[in-house]
Amino acid sequence: MSSPAVLAARAALASIDLTSYDPEQSRLMDEKCILVDEQDNAIGAMDKKTCHLMENINKGLLHRAFSAFIFRPSDGKLLLQQRASEKITFPDMWTNTCCSHPLDDFEEEKIEEGQFGVRSAASRKLEHELGIPKSQTPVDEFQYLTKIHYLAPSNGMWGEHEVDYILFLTADVTVIPNKNEIQDYKYVDKAELQAMFNDSSNSFTPWFKLIARDFLFGWWDTLMERQGFDGRVYAKTLTGVADGSKVIKMV
Repeated sequence: MSSPAVLAARAALASIDLTSYDPEQSRLMDEKCILVDEQDNAIGAMDKKTCHLMENINKGLLHRAFSAFIFRPSDGKLLLQQRASEKITFPDMWTNTCCSHPLDDFEEEKIEEGQFGVRSAASRKLEHELGIPKSQTPVDEFQYLTKIHYLAPSNGMWGEHEVDYILFLTADVTVIPNKNEIQDYKYVDKAELQAMFNDSSNSFTPWFKLIARDFLFGWWDTLMERQGFDGRVYAKTLTGVADGSKVIKMV
């Protein structure tokens, strides 16, 4: 029997006119996401527009994604971004350092062994969104933790339905923001992030809230507890703190 995601992939339609949206963000909707089933098995590819329409999400259409978290080694502060108003989904919301998708358009981003594809996509998108040179985000320095399956409506017809790989990186990075992608960024410690969550004037992406609620603060504590003799934190010290062998269902 075919899964809901497989059936939805076969039935997906993308008939929505994007001319009223930002031209660059509309162009990016032509990129092809990797479709997966509920166990994260790749089953094909579909353009971002089709993947992010609630009409298709409600039928089970599911794609692969990543959420990257960069921590500053000297003090363990987390780099956040606020999404640009031009974004088609979840505009103006605060979120983790970078959240996006490995693409079927790039052969290296389809490589599943050692999460190489999502790591490569994370390095590419950190450069695209925040201007961080790829030399500062080596693919093998990302620490993979686990992957979650979640669903979240955005505004009106749009939403997310993803198997989302969670990646941590400790690195000193140079940020030159792409204003079409992000409108602001900041480093925060745990208390500062909690204060942001408590401030009703802030809005946050749903995946970031889920990850923070169930995982982030505990992993962050462990990261800080395992700092080196030099007083710096290293993402690789988190090896084994989470079971990354299966998808954690949060829908």
